[in-house]
Amino acid sequence: MAQPKEILIVDDEVGIRELLSEILEDEGYRVSVAENAGEARSYRARAQPALVLLDIWMPDTDGVTLLREWAANGQLTMPVVMMSGHGTIETAVEATKIGAFDFLEKPVGLQKLLSTITRALKTVAGQGPRRVSLATIGTSAPVIEVERALEQLLRANRPVLLIGEPGAGHDAVARALHVAETPFGAHASGARLATNPLQVLEEAHEGTLYCAEIGSYSKAEQKGLAFVLGKLERHNTVLVCTSSEQLGNLAADGRFDPALLAALSAGAVMLPPLRQRREDIPALIDRFWREITASQRTVAVLHASAVVALSQAYWPGNMDHLHNVIANLALTVDSEITGEHVRRLLGETALPPPSAIAPEVTARFFEMPLREAREAFERIYFEQLLGKEQSNMSRVADRAGLERTHLYRKLKQLNIRFARRSDEAV
Repeated sequence: MAQPKEILIVDDEVGIRELLSEILEDEGYRVSVAENAGEARSYRARAQPALVLLDIWMPDTDGVTLLREWAANGQLTMPVVMMSGHGTIETAVEATKIGAFDFLEKPVGLQKLLSTITRALKTVAGQGPRRVSLATIGTSAPVIEVERALEQLLRANRPVLLIGEPGAGHDAVARALHVAETPFGAHASGARLATNPLQVLEEAHEGTLYCAEIGSYSKAEQKGLAFVLGKLERHNTVLVCTSSEQLGNLAADGRFDPALLAALSAGAVMLPPLRQRREDIPALIDRFWREITASQRTVAVLHASAVVALSQAYWPGNMDHLHNVIANLALTVDSEITGEHVRRLLGETALPPPSAIAPEVTARFFEMPLREAREAFERIYFEQLLGKEQSNMSRVADRAGLERTHLYRKLKQLNIRFARRSDEAV
C-alpha cells in the first residue's frame, strides 16, 4: 500500500496551520508544520516533502526569500504553493519566476486549495509538464526563455546541449535539470566514455548524465558519447552536454563528429552571456556576496557605487568572472568597497576586447539577408560600444555619431538592454 504524501505547511499563524492540517489530514495526506522560515530550512535540510504550502509574510524571513534560497541551493525539487493574505500581482510573478508552482490568496477556499495541490502533485508524477527553475543564474526575460526551451526539450525526451560563453552557468543549469533522489553522473572529461560507455550509462540509469565541455572530447570519447546517445530512452536517462566552444567550427576542421553534432543540435539551447541580461547582475552580486562573506571573515561592505560598477562591467568570463572578482574584493579590501576599487581591480577587463567579433561571426553575416546582417552587425556594434564606454550614453552617442534620443530609439529597436548610470544626466 502506497504511503500517503507529506505536505509541509509553513505559516506563522497557528490558526492557519491547524486549519490546513485538519483539512489535509482528512484528505489522506501526512502533514508537517513550521511556524517560520528557520524551522522550514531545518526541515528541508533533513527531508523533502511532496509539496510545500509557504506563507509569504513571516517575521524572520519572507517566503519569497526562502523560495529563492531553496532554488539557489538546489533544494527547490518539490512544488511550492505560495500563500498570502495581502499579496500583489508583482509578488506572485516574482515567486513564479523563481520556481513557485502557484499562488493562493487567503482566506484559501477549500476547493481551490485541494485542486491546486492535486494539480501540483500530478505534475511531479509526470502527468503534467515538468517545471525548470534557473533562479540560480537569474530571473530576467532571457533566462525565462531558456527555462521554457528546456521544458519543451524535456517533454520531447530530447538530450540537451547547453552552448554559450565560458562561465555562463552551464553547471548550474545542468544541476537544475536533475531530479532529486535520482542518480547524477557528472563527467568533467570523456575518458570513461571512451573505455566503458555502457557502465557510465548504467550508473546514470533513471537519472541524469552530465558531460561537460564535449568540444574537448577525443574521437574515441565522441564515439562513446554517440553510443550513449542511442540508448538513453532504454535507460530513461536525461543527457545534458555543454560546450563553450563553437562545435560547428570544430566539425568543419574535422575535430568533431558532424553526425554527433547533428544529433545533439536537436536539443541545443544557448545560454545568454551576462552582458545581455544585466538586470540579473544585482541579485547575483547580493547572493555571491552573502555566500562568500558567510565562509570568510570580512569587515568590508559593498557601497552602492561598487554595485553600479560591477553591474556595468563587460564580464567576458560571465558569472564565474563576477563571482571571483567579488571574492577578491571581500578578501583584499578591509573597508568600504567602492566603485573605484572595482574599476581598479578590473582594469581593461571591464572593457570589451578589441577583437570581440570572432571570425566565424563575421562569416555568418554573408549567409544572411542584407536587413538581418545589418541588424546583427548593429547589435554587436552597440553592445561593444556600451561595454567599452561603461554605458555612459553621452560618450556612446558621441562615438556612434548619433543624437541621444536617436541612440535610445536605436537600442530599443535592437532590443539591447543597458544599465543607465546613476551619475549621468538624461
